[in-house]
Amino acid sequence: MIELRNVSKEYGIKKALKDVCLRIHPGEIFGLIGHNGAGKSTAIKSLVSVIEPTEGEIWIDGENLVENRLAIKKKIGYVPDSPDMFLRLTAFEYWNFISVAYEIPEDEKRTRLRELTDLFDMTEHQSEVIDSFSHGMRQKTFIIGALLPNPEIWILDEPMTGLDPQASFDLKELMKKHAEAGNIVLFSTHVLEVAQQLCDHIAILKKGELLYDGTIEELLLENKNESLEETYLKLAGRNRSKQQEGTAFDTPLEERGV
Repeated sequence: MIELRNVSKEYGIKKALKDVCLRIHPGEIFGLIGHNGAGKSTAIKSLVSVIEPTEGEIWIDGENLVENRLAIKKKIGYVPDSPDMFLRLTAFEYWNFISVAYEIPEDEKRTRLRELTDLFDMTEHQSEVIDSFSHGMRQKTFIIGALLPNPEIWILDEPMTGLDPQASFDLKELMKKHAEAGNIVLFSTHVLEVAQQLCDHIAILKKGELLYDGTIEELLLENKNESLEETYLKLAGRNRSKQQEGTAFDTPLEERGV
């Protein structure tokens, strides 16, 4: 289980996360939902030890992250929000680097690589430099790297960005199977259709604050006669006063001097 206990993160006077509390259970696909800048990536980077929270604690499987960082890292496969890293390495060199870091036995590495590169159509590109790849191919490279050790916890930051429809479908199927096996899949997205399709549990963030923590079904039940889009935008969208509801484009052309 993953627990965020009153986690906050400050950058100067800006609070990227504000006293966030979450529990993510084994067997769940958990979605972090929110606009750009909502705090999704900050929460994820705190979980994978890229950044340190200003306040609060993170516990994973009953262990404090600060006190057990290395052991916990080996339980996690992480896809960052940008695949523009390790650009001078070939795809295979990057995957080999991951296998050494996670101490994957050679036979297991070969088997897992063959399965994953075949699935994501990357077998013929292993010897190519990551810098030469399109955004989608870079994304697939880092997804393969994250899944290669077959870790218990997958933490994926906007993982579908740039993927072609087949790769996106294949990744979603892998996410479902991983959760069904009793593992945790945590991913961020701002695409509501993807969240509705995949998630057992969601959290909605806005400007670092946790606005909702529960299932999509519970959220829609609380907001009868509204679509998921309407409900989400009511929570996380722009606040509009009655004066703001009429825009310049609601005004007749002749009154605008057109």
